Amino acid sequence: MTQPSSSDSGAGVRIDKWLWAARFFKTRSLAQQAIEAGHVLVAGQRVKLARPVRAGDQLRVRAGDDEVELRVLALSDRRGPASVAQQLYQESAESQQRRAARQQARREFAEPAQAIPSGRPTKRDRRRLERFTGS
Repeated sequence: MTQPSSSDSGAGVRIDKWLWAARFFKTRSLAQQAIEAGHVLVAGQRVKLARPVRAGDQLRVRAGDDEVELRVLALSDRRGPASVAQQLYQESAESQQRRAARQQARREFAEPAQAIPSGRPTKRDRRRLERFTGS
């Protein structure tokens, strides 16, 4: 695990940098947008971009349609391999169960176009239907 840079002087790491280093977002810009939109909560409260993250903080991060509740274990302001990033936090058991249930639901969801026996209508089929129905 990488230690915070000397410029942090023990005060923690900016939350946007930490989220990027922990691989919740591909870029710091996306992390900043999520924070500003209120998708990142620390101890149940909205935060500002420059708020430092400290070990032991409880975070709730919503990225896409996944919501993760976690506890910060270590700090880093550098993005490294995923194996190192996963050591920076610990996800709660309830959060893991909710994510697993959502993944299972996505797997079981039938794509509407796959329900059509002959496949999705082509442009030619659509034009024939329009001529037939008079639309």
